[in-house]
Amino acid sequence: MKTKITLVLALLFIGIGAAFAQQNEECMTKLSIFHEYVKAKNYDAAYQPWMDVREACPKFNTAIYVDGEKILDDKIEKATGAEKVNYINDLLKLWKEREANFASKTDKGEYAAKACQLMYDHREALNKTDEELYECFDAAYKLDKATFTNPKSLYTYFSLMVDLYDAGKKPAKDLFNKYDDVFEKVEDEVRNYSENLNKLIEKEEAGTELTKKDGKYKNYYESYLKAYDQISGSIDSKLGERANCENLIPLYTKDFEANKTNALWLQRAAGKMSEKECTDDPLFFKLVNAYHEISPSANSAYYLGILKDKEGKSNEAIKFYEQAISLQTDKFKKSKLYNRVGLKLKAKGNYGKARSYFRQALALNPSNGRPYLSIAGMYASSANSCGDTNFNKRAVFWLAADEARKAARVDPTLSGAASQTVANYMAKAPSKADIFSAGNSGQSISIGCWIGASVTVPKI
Repeated sequence: MKTKITLVLALLFIGIGAAFAQQNEECMTKLSIFHEYVKAKNYDAAYQPWMDVREACPKFNTAIYVDGEKILDDKIEKATGAEKVNYINDLLKLWKEREANFASKTDKGEYAAKACQLMYDHREALNKTDEELYECFDAAYKLDKATFTNPKSLYTYFSLMVDLYDAGKKPAKDLFNKYDDVFEKVEDEVRNYSENLNKLIEKEEAGTELTKKDGKYKNYYESYLKAYDQISGSIDSKLGERANCENLIPLYTKDFEANKTNALWLQRAAGKMSEKECTDDPLFFKLVNAYHEISPSANSAYYLGILKDKEGKSNEAIKFYEQAISLQTDKFKKSKLYNRVGLKLKAKGNYGKARSYFRQALALNPSNGRPYLSIAGMYASSANSCGDTNFNKRAVFWLAADEARKAARVDPTLSGAASQTVANYMAKAPSKADIFSAGNSGQSISIGCWIGASVTVPKI
């Protein structure tokens, strides 16, 4: 009897195993079919074999979800009315299925934000309110901030907060806090991509040719930096005059007593007032001193430098700026401090010292081209005072153009503006006719005063 039972069970397991093998073989065949259709962008033909695999073998391969997203995106784009809504809901369902079947390959913040963005993009068809959509993005952000990185979704998240504030459904305090949250998140992502890009730029600067793989990564990093640069500007534009001194000062004054020992609140309040040029108000003095007292840091030292500048004590201000730089351990943030101080010195006409700060900024973050443009601008402004002849004065513009070219080469967010700047400076430099008349083709010209550099006249 036991032998018969064992034999029956063995035959049963063999039958089940054969059925599974047959099903897997069918799924593999249909997966290959729909994947080839997707590669050819024939999404209509891909739909049915894809649905067959999705239903029969949901754990078979991530291609079910990667290709499925493309198939449903196409369906959504082409459909209208109730059919469109059905496909939107199916895509939302697909992402949940992906998380259930491939959790380790599905970043929670990324896919939660994608779902919110899809609902936002089709909010009218889905009858979604701003409140519902904001809560969706907020939940996604809190669920997994680390992988909530899509530039478009970060902007949408903040944009909804502004719309709710304008509708009287969110207070100013929440608006400014959310601005700081999103701004800091964008800055973190810019730092990450900049650090990766810097390694490749340093490799190129050392004369090593980038591999094909390196080139792809470089394009990838640059594209994201461009996207973050665009949304940073959009976020600031969306906030607009809502964060002016007339709104900030009463809000921070009212909340100061409750937050005077809260280092993060003090840092953000002082930062926002500095950014919006509200530093003449006595509240800024209170914020900075309270912040520096409980949490001496690079930021607090920098703000104290601003106060000293306001008092006309430039030397003391520089000491605080230097202290801020020495306290900052993060290379990306230290670079930003060097650049900020350089800009202050540039504004005061202290070009020589400003250049040294800009050079330090570039050493720490070579993919930021703004210091190059600042140096170029200082050279151009000094052309009349640093050249001893009319030709040599105009030759300074070659130096300026060289700096602007460096900005265009390393910084994807500045390529257009930097190229225009180069063209502008080259138009002001000596022409071929001027070089012929001077008879100095290929010679080196020394530029004096604070510039202290030489430039080679182009050969004609």
